[in-house]
Amino acid sequence: MPILVSSDKCTACEACVSGCPFGAMQVVSGTAAAGDGCTLCGACVDVCPVGAIELQVERKAAGTSAGDYRDVWVFAEQRGGRAAGVVLELLGEGRKLADQLGEKLCAVLFGDKVEQTARELLAFGADTVYLFEDPSLANYQDDLYASAMTELVRAEKPGIILLGATSIGRSLGPRVATRLGTGLTADCTGLAIDPEKKNLLQTRPAFGGNIMATIVCPNHRPQMATVRPKVMARAKRDDSRHGEIVRKALPKGVDLRTRVLEVVDELSETANIAEADVIVSGGRGMGDPKNFSLLEKLAKVLGGAVGASRAAVDAGWYPYSHQVGQTGKTVNPKIYFACGISGAVQHLVGMQSSEIIIAINENPEAPIFKVATYGIVGDVLEVVPALTEAFRRVRG
Repeated sequence: MPILVSSDKCTACEACVSGCPFGAMQVVSGTAAAGDGCTLCGACVDVCPVGAIELQVERKAAGTSAGDYRDVWVFAEQRGGRAAGVVLELLGEGRKLADQLGEKLCAVLFGDKVEQTARELLAFGADTVYLFEDPSLANYQDDLYASAMTELVRAEKPGIILLGATSIGRSLGPRVATRLGTGLTADCTGLAIDPEKKNLLQTRPAFGGNIMATIVCPNHRPQMATVRPKVMARAKRDDSRHGEIVRKALPKGVDLRTRVLEVVDELSETANIAEADVIVSGGRGMGDPKNFSLLEKLAKVLGGAVGASRAAVDAGWYPYSHQVGQTGKTVNPKIYFACGISGAVQHLVGMQSSEIIIAINENPEAPIFKVATYGIVGDVLEVVPALTEAFRRVRG
């Protein structure tokens, strides 16, 4: 076991039990022991008052030292030949990390007829674009993308790989990390470089957003992280920049267990919440799914999008693709309307970085008012139509 407990030293004080953030430590027959939930975080080692607990770290295999790995990579997710918005954010942040390390910023692009997209990635800051271009790559496929990405990583040895915390990034990242035997930090909201050890500091919300945890992967490479969209500044385009496009061939003999039969785009009269500058979100306080039509009218007047809390989505009142929060999408609009949303921490994690938050709720003690820029205490079914009419007059 990587967690070793000396029975001679252990006093069964249970300091490790209360100090374990994952509830994995327990006292069995008078001696502490790690259970199945142990993640080898080392918290138990730090809190043990008698030094009875030891964390055994697996030795790195020859040739896998951090010095063998260089450069910051960004997975350039694309749909229909167009790079996803989060890719531009990753290029902006990746440029900072690469400059601090004195290394190159590279993008990895899969697709069909996407050479122009590759050139745009150079304009947005990439020094090198690894391009896989084939008709079979037009749509994302788990096995094919993961096999090609893993083979490329083993050949080129990047030090850091960043992916968007989208449905595709959350699918591809764990598959590649598992095959490479390295770590992956999910849903990061902050990235930095340790000035002394040059490790990637990966910050993400933990325990429902109540704390921010900074995670380090010191012993394995590459260091991998998925990053929430709309939390980092986009890279600025500079068409005078030049870089290298390196074409790569797909690996042979990949066992494809699935294939894409059809891609159906969701039709909506309002904008995508991930890109919208104005979002009008509703929760269980809307009272009935039909009342979301009031939010749609307000969003339409403002040229915005409709969002929903997890409670509303779980109740079947609005599609999952519109969910805002820890298990939905992270948004960063200029204006966020929270209508009938109490303000659970899981929801706040996904929207509290909005520039202006307008909360509408009958309960003056609702937690949402603590983060709101403006608060309206009242019946959301009366306030929203009044706002819609007022904005309609102002906007002509």
